[in-house]
Amino acid sequence: MFTRSTRALAGAASLAAVALIATGCASGSAGEGSADAGSAAAADVAAGDRLAVSVAGEVLVLDAETLEVVESFASEDFTRLNAVGDGRNVFVTTSEGFQVLDTAAPDLTDTVIAADAAGHVVRHGGKTVLYSDGWGETTILDTTALLDSDGALPETTTYEAEEAHHGVSIVLEDGTLVTTVGDATSRSGAVALEPHDDHYHELASSDACPGIHGEGTAAGEAVIFGCENGALLFHDGAFEKFEAPDEYGRMGNAYVSETSPIIVGDYKNDPDAEGYLLGSVALIDTAAHTYEVADLGGIEYTWRGAVRGPEDLAYILGTDGAIHVLDPATGDVTDEFPVIDAWEGPADWQDPHPAMTTDGSVAYVADVANDRVVSVDLATGEVLAESDALPAAPNEMAVNLG
Repeated sequence: MFTRSTRALAGAASLAAVALIATGCASGSAGEGSADAGSAAAADVAAGDRLAVSVAGEVLVLDAETLEVVESFASEDFTRLNAVGDGRNVFVTTSEGFQVLDTAAPDLTDTVIAADAAGHVVRHGGKTVLYSDGWGETTILDTTALLDSDGALPETTTYEAEEAHHGVSIVLEDGTLVTTVGDATSRSGAVALEPHDDHYHELASSDACPGIHGEGTAAGEAVIFGCENGALLFHDGAFEKFEAPDEYGRMGNAYVSETSPIIVGDYKNDPDAEGYLLGSVALIDTAAHTYEVADLGGIEYTWRGAVRGPEDLAYILGTDGAIHVLDPATGDVTDEFPVIDAWEGPADWQDPHPAMTTDGSVAYVADVANDRVVSVDLATGEVLAESDALPAAPNEMAVNLG
């Protein structure tokens, strides 16, 4: 069992407080009769069978095939949703932290991993990693831990950054923790830390990534972070900076496949541009060590409207209402699938607007204008199902990946 300890570390992490904590106490149940009901439901609900959708003041659980509403739960006006990665659970980000939604039961449980300004959730290599922006705290748990916790808090370990900031962390298969560096007003780069008993040892660091944001892992555990002037790669124990072709070339989100070396990133080259619509993507080949920007030829999208899917292609939901198929190897748009009506960009990033998530082969599109969700076969463009009108416009979505 690990116990809390604080050690001084070298280099960029020299003043960081490190806490490796094992927790095993119950903080709440999964609801009345949840142990039996949840176990029975899990036997019938396979990974990808359920879709969680947030609307104003509620979280809905839909059957992922028919898009019928299975259950609804009262929640906060705005919540974010992230699949845990265990095929059953979803983290609902609230003001209290990361609340567990059991999509199999279904049940919005009382189990909450506490966090101040709960932020990014990253799944990789059998670990699910949560980041608390208000505390600068990384919480690490086995991706399957909630399946065995019977409504209790699962065993976790935590790492506390030197200063709190809007950050993100990932744990590689060998245990290396790669995490962002910053403070309340700015973010500068990242550090890679190797675990040793109750502390971490710094492997590498970089301060060459102003405004660092977002994370993605490509083939061979090539980890990318977005910067305001390019992107930062961590691979084979070292950092490498890619410079954007524009003086300001911000990438904030990475769309990746762990079977492809090429990363697709959203791209913005005008810091004064109003709104959230984008018209280009960054293409980063982590094997060839190249960074290019591809203009989409008039296609506009937001950061919520891009995914990777069949054949490691990228799929982008445009304001014309179509899903556009992008070949990351060439930057060419090779096909398009009309899905919803044309739409305009949001005034604020939290405002409901057309968005897309996927289980790898099926895309789920938030049709905000009609208060519904539409599912699409990404290989063919066929519309598979359309939900009835939901209580309000769909905002965040998460499929119970496993």
